[in-house]
Amino acid sequence: MPFEHEKRQANHLLDAIENATLSHDDTLPLVRDADPAWVYMCFAWLRAWYPPSHPAADGVLGRIVDLCSASGAVARSVREGQSDPITAWFEEAYDYRDLDRKAFVDLVVEKLEG
Repeated sequence: MPFEHEKRQANHLLDAIENATLSHDDTLPLVRDADPAWVYMCFAWLRAWYPPSHPAADGVLGRIVDLCSASGAVARSVREGQSDPITAWFEEAYDYRDLDRKAFVDLVVEKLEG
């Protein structure tokens, strides 16, 4: 399967935010180094899957807020990713809620890397 390494990296970052598998200090450099479109879409996917009514929303959404608050670079990356053409393509063709984690990562990584 193409882009296996990139998909593992994407899943690692997504898992760190979603499940707190890494500390804030270990997650922050991963977010800073990631493609801005991936950062924006990762955050958007998490917000879609963890609405305020979800029992884990406080933790997941809190980690997103903490990352954006801790680093101006992360906040800038999110803004840059929001206006990326790949983000526009994705949001015109898909709904974040319609893709489970594997399908989301596969689709976005293949588009970003292809």
